[in-house]
Formats: sequence, C-alpha cells, structure tokens
Amino acid sequence: MTATMLVILAVWFAALFLGRPIWLAMGMAGWAFLHFADISELAVAQRIAKSVDSFPLLAAPLFILMGNIMNSAGITTRIFDFAKVCVGWMRGGLCHANIVASVFFAGASGSAVADAGGLGTLEIKAMTDEGYSPDIAAALTASSATIGPIIPPSLPMIIYGVAAEASIGALFIAGVIPGLLMAGALMVMVRAISVRLNLPRHPFPGVGDLWRAFKDAFWALLTPAILFSGLFGGVFTPTEAAAISVTYALVLGLYIYRDFRWRDLPKIILDTVETTGVVLALVMTAGLVAYCLSLSQVPQIAGTYLSELTDNPLVYLLIVNIVLLVVGCFMEAIAAMLILIPILVPTALKLGIDPIQFGLIFVLNLMIGTITPPVGVVLYVTAKVAGISFERVTRATLPFLVPLLVVLAAITVWPPLTTWLPKIVLAP
Repeated sequence: MTATMLVILAVWFAALFLGRPIWLAMGMAGWAFLHFADISELAVAQRIAKSVDSFPLLAAPLFILMGNIMNSAGITTRIFDFAKVCVGWMRGGLCHANIVASVFFAGASGSAVADAGGLGTLEIKAMTDEGYSPDIAAALTASSATIGPIIPPSLPMIIYGVAAEASIGALFIAGVIPGLLMAGALMVMVRAISVRLNLPRHPFPGVGDLWRAFKDAFWALLTPAILFSGLFGGVFTPTEAAAISVTYALVLGLYIYRDFRWRDLPKIILDTVETTGVVLALVMTAGLVAYCLSLSQVPQIAGTYLSELTDNPLVYLLIVNIVLLVVGCFMEAIAAMLILIPILVPTALKLGIDPIQFGLIFVLNLMIGTITPPVGVVLYVTAKVAGISFERVTRATLPFLVPLLVVLAAITVWPPLTTWLPKIVLAP
C-alpha cells in the first residue's frame, strides 16, 4: 500500500506542476489509491462528506462573508484614515499607517488576500498619490497583509484546528502576540528604509484631528474588540463569533455608515460562495487524501524517519520551518496545510511540542509563502492593484521578509510567545 500511495503522490505532484486544479488532483489521487488498493470506492463519498461534517468549519464561510461586506461598506477607508492620523507623523508615515491599518483590519477579516485586495487597494493608491514608489507601496502592502491570518479571526487557523484537532479558540488567542510582533518588526524595517530614502511624513495631529478620526472609525474599530472580548471571555465559540461578526458588519454598512445597500448583498453572497466553494473543495479532497495516507502508513513512515533524524524538538521545528518555507513557495497555503498536517503534527506531538505553538509556526510559515515566488498569491494581488509587474513587486518585497523571518525564529525558539496568553485567558 505504501508503494502504491507513493507512486500516486508522484503522479499527483506532476499533475500539479502541469497546472491542474489542486482539488481535482487530490480527489483523483484519493480515488486512484482506493481503486488500486481494492477498497470500495464508496469510501470516496464517505470520506469527502466526513471531512466537512464539522461545526468549527462553519466559521470559514462566515468570516469570508464578513470580510467581503466590510470591503464593500466603506469600513476599510475609515480604518486606514484612523491609522494615518495615529502614525502618519512618523518618517514614512503612510508606510506605518499601512501596517497599523492591517493590524486593525486583521481583527475583522482574517485573510491575507482580503487585506491585500480590499484595504490594499486604498493603501497603495494613497501611497502612490503622495509620491511613494509603487514598488514600495505594493511590497509593504503584501508584507503587512500576512498579519491578517495571524491576528484572530483567522481562516487558516480554523483549517489547522479542524485538521489537527486543536483548540481553535486557543489558536486565535495565541496569534495576538506574534501578530503584534510582526507589525512591530515591519515598522522597525520601515523606519530604517524611511530614514535612508527620506520618505515624507504628515504633520503631527492635533487633539481635534485624532478625535474626529477616532469618532469616524469607532464602530469599525469595535469589530475586533467585540470578537476578542467574546472569545477571551468564553461568551461565544469561534463559529458563533463568525455569525456575530457578519451581523455586526451588516448593521455597520446598512444603518451606521450607510455606505452599503441591500441590493449589494446578492453579489457579495455569490462572491462568498465562490471563495467558500474553492476552500471546501480543498478541504473535502484533502480529507480523502489524508484518509488514504493513513491507510498506506505514509505519515507513520515519515514520522519514524523524522524521529530518526532527531529527537530534539528545536531541531525538528527547524526542519519543519525549512520544509514549510519551501512548500509555501510552490503551493497554496490551505492546500499545503491539509496535506502536511497529518504528516508533521503527529511527530511534533510525540516530541512534546505544544500543538498551539506548532499551529502558529505552521500558519506563519505558509503566510510568508504567500509573498514568495513563484506561487505568491498575495504578490499577484498587490502587483495587479499597483499596476506593476510580478517581478518588480517580488524584488521589492525581499527586504520585508527579514522582519517576518525574525518573528518566525522568535516563536520557534521561545514557546511562551504563543502559549502564554492562551494559558492565561483560558485558565479555569
């Protein structure tokens, strides 16, 4: 069975490099394994249905819907304007505002692509209008967008929690400190670049300016506060938080800011269904592949091999980081997670690595992969928004990889950065 599965995986990877859809390649790989292993092909339908029979997974389409509503309801504009008033007085002010706005928006969308395509459109236009290079504007927007899936809510963390059977609430809480560290590290890099290039800054705001910007953005800024307080206080689950956030976004758009109309909703729902369909197709077919992998003993064999390489948790995490950074260059994040979690997580647990720390390392690695070529989806989005080539934005993004890798190294070598806050908040 192992040999059969390895051959099928080889054919599958070849299909991926030929440009076949990932979900289709995974589904065909699972079907082929069951067929050649003389297992009833009814298992295909059973495993696909079982993989999405999950209450926590209901949060995914709801958070996608919330992000789409916020992009259409003028909420992103208010968030960016408030960030601009808060930090625009610093050298390279709009660069810092870009990062701070991404932190605020991360607490509402949970998606790097939503950040880059929604808030990023506004940020890049504002920066280029003020004389910033399109390369810097696009590169910084792409880099700051990676904060989105780290600070809760987070679609990749929901997928990880479901696939690895880890607490999604604990993963959400664990992402707060690393997300803020990413923002701080990027701002340090921006400061160095701004001084070297003598980038512009805005006048220091008066109390009146701060108050007006805060008042205008207050209800938008309240979104992450509601989610955090409810999750931290145990008032609702991540899935319930997603439903509450959609309702709140609709109230803001329709009745508070009034930049959203009921007639806009059908198109937003269709966009959400389209995105959710892609995500769930990956989840379903990856569940089938995971079942086939378990039958073929590939994860156990891989785990034994990795265990023989080292019994040191830190060395294992170093190996995992290298593997994930390479995989992230070639594969979409959610697909990579669903494929690699059954292989890498069991060995991590055997070595005593905290599953929450491992989840943050997993997600951050693959988010860095979204801004590395050749399959850096966030790079493609920001290049399109900025109107520059993929190659230009890739070169401009390279310096911003450094602070993100520093944060990755920090959460790898010092577990409390990811485990301390969940233990405090979720303590009985």
